[in-house]
Amino acid sequence: MGEYSKALSSYERSLEIQKIALPPNHPDLATSYNNIGSVYDNMGEYSKALSWYERSLEIRKIALPPNHPDFAQSYNNIGIVYKNMGEYSKALSSYERSLEIRKIALPPNHPDLASSYNNIGLVYNNMGEYSKALSSHERSLEIKKIALPPNHPDLAASYGNIGMLYERMGQYSKALSFLEQTRDIFKKSLPPTHPHVTKSQTHVERVKKKM
Repeated sequence: MGEYSKALSSYERSLEIQKIALPPNHPDLATSYNNIGSVYDNMGEYSKALSWYERSLEIRKIALPPNHPDFAQSYNNIGIVYKNMGEYSKALSSYERSLEIRKIALPPNHPDLASSYNNIGLVYNNMGEYSKALSSHERSLEIKKIALPPNHPDLAASYGNIGMLYERMGQYSKALSFLEQTRDIFKKSLPPTHPHVTKSQTHVERVKKKM
């Protein structure tokens, strides 16, 4: 928590200087508000995080053109807070707005699009809508396969999300196939004692016992 309070005081000092030096709706102020919101989010102070993120978004609405990528960041961050608060329908709405902007502002296989589909998939998973979650995670994986090197840990995360969805749906052979791919990528890309390696092996063994 000490590191967060240091980051917070640093961002707040920076913001005070910017408020004196910059016009009231300068984009740099929006960035500072966003940074402060991110610290509060990491501290688990979600209502404060939401307030700072919304202030950042309000400035961006005045200062930036309609489909600027920074809007996608704002809506994505607001979605993360709502997800952390358990307000899944609000999270989904924010994530979908972020995705729509990213579709306009970014190339079709940009990693941020994969991130958007991944976040939407996680919310559907929390809502118990597994088929919708699966569809979103599969789209995320398709983009990652194009955008990332073959043994990138982000690919492993996608395989893991899909594998655990199949497990929840009772499709254990499919679940095992995806979870083994997760484990294999982590083994190639991370040190053998890394928690992701041991955890992914645990997932594989758990599904094998269910078959």
